[in-house]
This record gives sequence, C-alpha cells and structure tokens, in this order.
Amino acid sequence: MTTSEDNSGLTGDDAIVPDTKDWTWVLERPCPDCGLDAGAVGRERVAGMIRANAAGWAGVLAGEPEALRRRPRPETWSDLEYACHVRDVFRLFHVRLNLMLDQDDPLFANWDQDGTAVAERYGEQRPDAVAEELVRAAEVLAGAFEGVTGAQWGRTGNRSDGARFTVESFSRYLIHDPVHHLYDVTGERV
Repeated sequence: MTTSEDNSGLTGDDAIVPDTKDWTWVLERPCPDCGLDAGAVGRERVAGMIRANAAGWAGVLAGEPEALRRRPRPETWSDLEYACHVRDVFRLFHVRLNLMLDQDDPLFANWDQDGTAVAERYGEQRPDAVAEELVRAAEVLAGAFEGVTGAQWGRTGNRSDGARFTVESFSRYLIHDPVHHLYDVTGERV
C-alpha cells in the first residue's frame, strides 16, 4: 500500500491496490496508524528525521534478501518494495524542493508510484544496493532542507490534483511518508 499520490490501477499478479486517499490531511492531524503528528514537526527537525529514517531502513534492509522480497499479502508491498519506494520518494522530493526554490510556484509532474514499482522491478532489486541508495538520497534531501533559509520556507509549489504547499508544509508532508512506511514494515510507532 502506498500513501502518496497519483496512483493508477495495475492488474496482474504484481498488482497493488492503489491508495487514492489525499494524504495532505496528515498536515492537520496526527496519523492514527504510525502516530506521527506531521503538522507539529518543526521544520528544523525534518533533516534529522530524514537521516534517522534512512538509518532505520538500512537496518531493515540488512535482513535476509528472500524474506525482504516476500509480500505479507498480495496487495501489500514487501519490505524491499517499500524501501525502494522510500528511496524514490527522497529523490523525487529533492527534485520538487529544488523546483520550489528555483521557480515561482511550479506545478509538479505527476508520479505513478505503483507503475514505477512495477517498471523498476522493486521486488527484484538488491537490498544492499537499495540501502546504500536510500541513505545517499536521504542525505542529499536532508542537506537540501538544511540549506533552506528565511523567506525560502514560504516559497510554493503545486501538485496537479490541486494540493498546494509551501516549502515548510512540503517538508512536513514529506516526512510522514517514510515514517509511515517504516511503521508499515516494522510496526513501530513514532
């Protein structure tokens, strides 16, 4: 299951039931599943939370590869698939953050995360390589957030579904996704 945006219906044995919810509500109230109150996260904490989350994923990905590839249910991603998704979320949010900082009020390109999971064969990737890539992507994104100053926190960007973010709300919205997915895998609430 995914918690972001722009899902399309997939068919076949690898199909994940798309989550079509608008997850921007996490900016208004705590998540009843993972426990994170993203709206209350101070923007200065986001970089550290990204790094801590990446370390948690590195621990998960140190497990036995075949177990990491096993889906708990056909409609739910495996631990490895979730980790690949989080890696790609870190990469995508870095691109989107740069758009917000470099352009006035950009419109983000849609991302079909479930299609990406199939096309990139998430479940077949090497866990050690994914761990390394995830930690690297997290560090790049964390560093980018650490570089945001002053009025930059108020710069805006938009999704095609009408969701509008400032860099500050974008940082809070972002952090819920990897935290929630680590909860999906470990069952440990924040």
